[in-house]
Amino acid sequence: MQSEVLALASTAKVDSEERTYSEIKETEIEITETSHGEGNPDGDKGDLITREEVESSKKVYRLIKRAEDFVFIKKPFYDFVKRLFDVIVSLLGLIVLSPVFAITAICIMVDDFGNPFFVQERTGKNGKNFKMYKFRSMVVDAEKLKPGLMEKNKADGPIFKIEDDPRITKVGRFIRKTSLDELPQLINVVKGEMSIIGPRPLPVSEQAACDEYQSQRLLVKPGLSCYAALDPTAHDDFDKWIEYDLRYIKERSFLTDIKIILGTVGVVFKRDNQ
Repeated sequence: MQSEVLALASTAKVDSEERTYSEIKETEIEITETSHGEGNPDGDKGDLITREEVESSKKVYRLIKRAEDFVFIKKPFYDFVKRLFDVIVSLLGLIVLSPVFAITAICIMVDDFGNPFFVQERTGKNGKNFKMYKFRSMVVDAEKLKPGLMEKNKADGPIFKIEDDPRITKVGRFIRKTSLDELPQLINVVKGEMSIIGPRPLPVSEQAACDEYQSQRLLVKPGLSCYAALDPTAHDDFDKWIEYDLRYIKERSFLTDIKIILGTVGVVFKRDNQ
């Protein structure tokens, strides 16, 4: 079966000749919206590649990536120091930000009365489920309303994302924009269920829909932020999200974590100024 996948993924049909996606990436590609090359006097496409063919080639490239073996390297010293960092930073964060916690909780209850916290079961390292904490940004019965919104889902794969979600409250929009809704996950970090940096944990039902390749993201602890959080386009493209997560697992180091932390701060401030 794997040999068949490799055979299928090794080439892509583009302009009546077989080209690998890597070859397409290495050349300058002109994309045309029409069926013929614009400005070509003979009306022949020649080397012009349509947008649909480029997207098809990208999908083929992903098949190649999935067919490759993923090598996981254990890093015990890094894991030990990272755990110390996680505990110290999260404890300090909980203490220093306690007034922010109180004010946010009050605002949530005033806007939409109910528990200011949202607790959901997520899948963590090695497939172990845990209860993840967030500030509630939606109406109290948001989960019950989800089935009626499934047809508006704009994301691919098992994840659920819609534009202008009607379940989000006024305060919820603000705490999402500023990422204040994620602060309670510092509790998960202290408990050892999460890390400051790592792949974002998926709800149990969404993780259950992932294949073996995608589930390799569970080889490390989930985190508050990761590579995918720095790229808004990854939120709707699950394949890209997965590639970011596996890239982090391969590249994880103290320097990588610092870069992602600084990048996350930059993304939050950028959203605040928009």
